[in-house]
Amino acid sequence: MVELDSLSNVCTAIKTLFDDANTEVAAHNKMVANLAAERATLTAQVWKFVLEELKTDLAAFNTSKDALEKAITAMTSQITAATEDKAKKAGEIRELEKQTTSIQPTIDGINSLLSSFGFQGFKLAKAASGNSYKLVRSDGSDAKATLSEGEKTFVTFLYFYHLLKGSESETGMTTDRIVVFDDPVSSLDSDILFIVSSLIKGLFDEVRDGTGHIKQIFVLTHNVYFHKEVTYSPKQKGVSPNERTYWIVRKPGLVSKLDKHPTNPIKTSYELLWAEVRKPERSNLAIQNTLRRILENYFKILGGIEFDDLCAMFDGKEKLICKSLCSWVHDGSHYAHDDLYVSIDDSMVDSYLKVFRAIFDKSGHSAHYKMMMADAFVELPAVVAEPAAVVEPTPAPAA
Repeated sequence: MVELDSLSNVCTAIKTLFDDANTEVAAHNKMVANLAAERATLTAQVWKFVLEELKTDLAAFNTSKDALEKAITAMTSQITAATEDKAKKAGEIRELEKQTTSIQPTIDGINSLLSSFGFQGFKLAKAASGNSYKLVRSDGSDAKATLSEGEKTFVTFLYFYHLLKGSESETGMTTDRIVVFDDPVSSLDSDILFIVSSLIKGLFDEVRDGTGHIKQIFVLTHNVYFHKEVTYSPKQKGVSPNERTYWIVRKPGLVSKLDKHPTNPIKTSYELLWAEVRKPERSNLAIQNTLRRILENYFKILGGIEFDDLCAMFDGKEKLICKSLCSWVHDGSHYAHDDLYVSIDDSMVDSYLKVFRAIFDKSGHSAHYKMMMADAFVELPAVVAEPAAVVEPTPAPAA
């Protein structure tokens, strides 16, 4: 006899599995059908989790952010107040400049300069408008049409010189400026040229000391004498390399070319002769003529000292060398005595230089030699004379 077990339990379990699967399928289908809403819900849940995890850091960030926003707000208010105060102060400055602006100090200053420089035939006066100038004679008549070119140039320079310390308008008195002097000595005589260069050098000192509103000065000129005057400074060795620069403008074609020089490129011929003497690699062939030209310029032309008097201070070989140096001046530039000819080598050059220096020493002009040699000057060792031996006289034999 076969007994079959009941399958009801198995069927119930299978049915339960199908029901659970159908439930999950229905839930999935529902989610798929409403995917946008489900995604938004998931995103919200993720951010909620992140916020919960970073709650402490977020609180610290918000605190710091609030502090920065308060600081920015306070600084913005301060900037606004400072800007308003600056505009107010600028307006006050303009009002004060209008009260202090006057052409009378310029008139007085230029007239004082004209009087001290000997220009007595005309002066500046205030024009009818009250804010401009005019040139008048001592009797009050207009002098504009009868001024010479030199007088016009000088008055123009003086006006420009005073303009540098002021302004053409009330609002430009305190502005920084760069000044260009373009050949200011055209048609001027030597006396006025010296005065102009002195005034410009005074502006150099103001720029160097930072006492005015001029920050940089350019001086352009074709006049070599004016260049020498305006560039001379008793503190030449103490001048910083960046304080002044020297340029030469050349125009070989259609374009101007600027050549920069580390030192002043404009020198006198006398200075160039001494520069040749100072050079350690001097030419043996040219040194005799160089020394001769220096002696000619300094003693013969400027001092009126005859070369015979110079050579008379020497003896022996040194006297021969002195005559060799002076022979061209004494007897003519194209003639020299045959008995004064000496071949030139290094030892002979040293002899020439020794006698050349001795000429200045023995004639009392050693200070000039030292000045012109500058850094190349070498002190000679002191010579101490040895005491002469004392010889006792031999007594005469008794009679």
